[in-house]
Order: sequence, then structure tokens, then C-alpha cells
Amino acid sequence: MCRKFQRRSFRSQRQEPVAGFASVRFALLVRRYHGHEDRAVLYQFSSRSDCWGCYAAYMTTPTVHEARTGESPELGRTGHYRLGTAVAQISLGERGRISGTSAVTGNLDPAPRTLSVRYWYPADPSARGQPERYDHAMQVPGQPPFQVASQGIAIADAAPVSGKTFPLVIMSHGYGGWNTQFSNLAEHIASQGYVVASIDHADIKADGVSSFLISFANVLVDRTLDQHQVLAQISAAVLQGKAPYLKLVDLQNIALIGYSMGGYGALHTAGASYRYDTGPLANLPKAAQESLRRTEAQPAPIKSLIVFSPWGGQPDSRAWNGENLADIKVPALVVVGDQDDVVNYKDGVSWLFKNMAAADRHMLVYREARHNIVGNEFDLDENAPFMAAEFLNEPVWRSDRLNAINQHFVAAFLDLTLKGDAEKRAYLEVPTVDSNSAEWPTSFGEQLNGVMAGPKQDKYWRGFQRRWATGLEMHRAAPDKSPEK
Repeated sequence: MCRKFQRRSFRSQRQEPVAGFASVRFALLVRRYHGHEDRAVLYQFSSRSDCWGCYAAYMTTPTVHEARTGESPELGRTGHYRLGTAVAQISLGERGRISGTSAVTGNLDPAPRTLSVRYWYPADPSARGQPERYDHAMQVPGQPPFQVASQGIAIADAAPVSGKTFPLVIMSHGYGGWNTQFSNLAEHIASQGYVVASIDHADIKADGVSSFLISFANVLVDRTLDQHQVLAQISAAVLQGKAPYLKLVDLQNIALIGYSMGGYGALHTAGASYRYDTGPLANLPKAAQESLRRTEAQPAPIKSLIVFSPWGGQPDSRAWNGENLADIKVPALVVVGDQDDVVNYKDGVSWLFKNMAAADRHMLVYREARHNIVGNEFDLDENAPFMAAEFLNEPVWRSDRLNAINQHFVAAFLDLTLKGDAEKRAYLEVPTVDSNSAEWPTSFGEQLNGVMAGPKQDKYWRGFQRRWATGLEMHRAAPDKSPEK
């Protein structure tokens, strides 16, 4: 740069005289970002022709990087595997159901239980067919059912890829949800080289207070039992080779993902026994408590745990004590909104995270987000009841943005914990707790054009575009903290 082209950084827009310029002076105010602080930069230069040429060259030939499309972070982009999808009905045998008389008798009503499980898996590259569309009839209390749908990329019953095996990921939805509610996340995981099995828990419909109490009491029991039993049935089917896509499953590497009540069940399935002396399980029929206790004798063989907005840590509905949460030994990723008023971020989910003391764990926090931080983006009709939006959407965050960020971190976490890909650790162990505090200096006029942070941008969140990692926190805790009672 010409030595007569001088720069001074200042915070106000008050222009001061600059000594050393004998000819006419000009000034240019340029907005420039320094880290997360927005300042004005004053460039002053002489009117001599050599300096004008220097300035013109500087302004017209900035560093322009090769363009990257889209705003998804690096690992939130679809993997290279073509996908297949299939549905299986899994019989869990006869199970007891809580009824209106159970509170009096302490017994359960015998009832057969069969659940639908939706699989996604890497398909043969030559597979052809129409991508699957996932339709669901949603119903909110006091309203007629209405349709919601998501367009997928998987091909129904496509032949699986041959000669490979992949880790298994079990997915468990929240209360009132369904097994394709998170099909976007499931397809993303499968496209990275996994087999995904999503359970439809078939929660009892509730249309009033009494039916809700019965429905929710069954959910308190069913989430854990369903997860244990479905995993056991899938494992048996894999060993028996019952379906072509099951031959892809590597039973030595299994992860469990749960949302809300699915997260409640997943924490137990991962090893945290419930408490029955107080809290939400204290009033369950004794037979229901015993069915849960039996699963605690044989922890599920999972190696990795992800929970979105997990229920059961909030003080008024606390399902564990600190010592029991410390029985979770597998690596864990917790994802939550800091305005979640369903599971209580501050005194509920944060308490769970702190007391999972034996786990190497991360907690991703969306600032200004409530409970619905994961799930497909549904185009609701303008006449759809507001309760549907409350169940599916976030008031501040865009669904597509939440999905892209979730996919990014889930892919990193699964690759690290199930595939042993140590390079993915850098995507989780970010340089700042607060994403807004991350730094990525650039030269004047530099056009990044969607470049994503890599090893050279070690003060920024890996895989994000500059200025695009915002509104997030990432907390990390090694397995060295003492639990609270």
C-alpha cells in the first residue's frame, strides 16, 4: 500500500484534521467489522495521482474467495449416500396398560403392543424411484384432524448398498409426536453412513383432563420400555437377517436420540435409574414401577446419547436424583433452548447436564428458543389451529436454520463417538462458549463468499460461515463433577 495512504480506526464519526498532508485531503468512511465489534474505519489519502492509483487498485481488486452455496454449516449438508426407507411392525408382546382403575388396584390392564418403526439406510447407488413423502394426520384437542407432510429424499424399499455395515441410530419422539416428525434429521444422519430406526410410540390420544392423565402416565412407562424392547427386537432381527437393510447394521455401535419425553426415556435407557419415592413416578401403579425397575438390571448397549429438550429435570417433575444421573457413562450431547418453559432450561435441563457427572458431555443452547428446537419444517395452513404451531414451530428461530445447525452438530457427534473420527472433535469443542464472541479477522475488502471456518480460523466455530455462528452457546463438561442430591 502507498505510504501516503493512512488509516486510523475510531469509534465516533467526528473527523479530525490529519497532519502531514500538504495537498487536498479526502476522507472515506468504511464500515468494517472487527471481531464482533462494529467500528468505522477512516481512510485519508492525498490527491496526488500515485496515491489515487494505489487506492483505486486496493478497492477494485479485493480478495474474493470461491463461492459456496447455501447457509447450512459444513456438516449440516446432505451426505453422499443414496437413501432407502422401509417400515416394519415390531411386536412387543403383551404389556400392561394404565387405566382409570389402576390407581385404585395398583394393577395394569393386559394389552398387546405393536409399534411401527421407520428405517432409513444407505441404498444401492443404482436405486431408482420416487422419493418418499411423509404424511401424517395431526390432531389437537377439540379440533378435527388435519394433514401435515414432509417431502423426503429416500426411496421406499430401495435395495441397500452392499458390502458395508453402519452404526445404528434409534430415534424416539416426544409426547404426541410420530416417527417421521424428524424425517429430515433421520435422512441426514443416514446419508452420512448410518442406519436409522425411528419408533412411533402410538401415544394414547387425550381430549380432556382425565384422559390426559391416563395418557401421560402411560408415556412415563412406555418411553423407556419401548426403547429397550425395540432395540432388543431390532438386534434379534439383525442377527436373523430378517430384512436386507438390517444386514447393514453394526450392533457394536449404537446411538439413541430422544426428544422431550423421548429424551426422558433415553436418559433412563442410557443408565440413569428413576426415583420412585417422589416426583412424577411416585404415583404410578406399583406394577408399572416394577416393569421399569426390571429394565434397570440390564442397561441398553448404546455407545452414544443425544437428547433434545429432555423432560424430567425440572424441579416440579424431577424423575432422578443426581447420583442416578451419574450412572450415565456414555458420551452425551444435550440440545436445548434457553427460553424452554416446558422442561425449564435453567433449573431443569442445566441440572440434568451438570449431574450427568460420569459422561463426557456437550450442551448446545439456542438463545431465545423455546421447546420445539428439532423437527421438520411444516407448511401449516393459515386455518390450522394455533395449538399446532405451538407444537411444531418456534416463535423466533426459523425451522430450516434449526435443522441445519442440529444436523451439523449431530453428524459431528455421531462420527466422533460411533465411528471414532477424531477430526470431528474440533466441530464440538469450539473456541468460545458464546458463538457471538468468536473471532474471524479479515482484510479490508475481502469477500469470503460463504467460506466455512477451518483449521486456520481457530478462533471461530468450525464449519460455520463468518458472522453466521450467532445466537448459540456450547457448554462442555468432562466426567469429573460431583452430583447433587
